Amino acid sequence: MNLDVLFSRAEIEGTKLAGRTVAVIDVLRATSTLIEALAHGARAVIPVDTVERAVRTAAEIGKGDVLLSGERGSLPIEGFHFGNSPAEFTEERVSGKTLVMTTTNGTAALLAAASAKRCVIAAFLNADAVASALGDGDDATLICAGKEGRFALEDAVCAGLIARRMSAAKRVRGTDSARAAMRLASRLGHPPLRFLRRTTAGVQLRNLGLSRDVDFCGLLDRYGHVPEMRDRRVTL
Repeated sequence: MNLDVLFSRAEIEGTKLAGRTVAVIDVLRATSTLIEALAHGARAVIPVDTVERAVRTAAEIGKGDVLLSGERGSLPIEGFHFGNSPAEFTEERVSGKTLVMTTTNGTAALLAAASAKRCVIAAFLNADAVASALGDGDDATLICAGKEGRFALEDAVCAGLIARRMSAAKRVRGTDSARAAMRLASRLGHPPLRFLRRTTAGVQLRNLGLSRDVDFCGLLDRYGHVPEMRDRRVTL
C-alpha cells in the first residue's frame, strides 16, 4: 500500500484524498479529546468550523440532547459546556449525548479531510488500533492538524509511530514525508511524554495551567477503538 503524511492541514489543499483512507491527528488536543468522549459513551461528535455554527447546530439538534465543546486560544469558549481537555469528558457527563465541537486546529483538519473515502481519528491514545485499521485497507494519508497551519512536532511523531507500526505489519511504500515522520518517531516516540511537554503546544498548555492535559494526551494505546467520520459526524 502507499502511505503519505501531511504535516499540517494547510497541505490538504490541492491534495487528492478521494479514494484514500485518511487518519486525522491533533494530539494536543482535539482528536485525543474526541477519542476520550466517545470512549465514555458520547453518541457522536459533530465537528464545525466556527463558534456561531456550533451554537446553530446545537439549537437545530435540541438542547436536551447536545453539548457544546471547544476552545479558542487553548481556552474554553464562554457559554460552552466543555473546553478541550480530555479528562472533562467523563461517562457521567457525556454518555448518550451528542457533542458539537469547534477547535482551532483539529476540527478544521477534520472538515478539510471530508472528501476522503474514509476518515478516522487518531492520537497516541489509539495509535496501535489505527495502525491495524489502516493496514488492511486502501492507500492511506496521515493528516497532522498542526498548529495554526504550521508543523506541530507531536502530530508528526504520532503519524510516524502509526506509520512504523503499519510498516511492521504490511509492505508499505512511504513518501518522503512518511519516511521523515517514521524517523522522528524512532527517536522521540517512546514514550511520547518524554518530548510532549517540550513541544510548542505542550509548553503553551503548561503555561496556561493545563499540564494535566499534556500528560493525558501522551498516554499510549489507552484504547483499542478507532472513531470514524461519516457525513461530518464522528462515531465509533
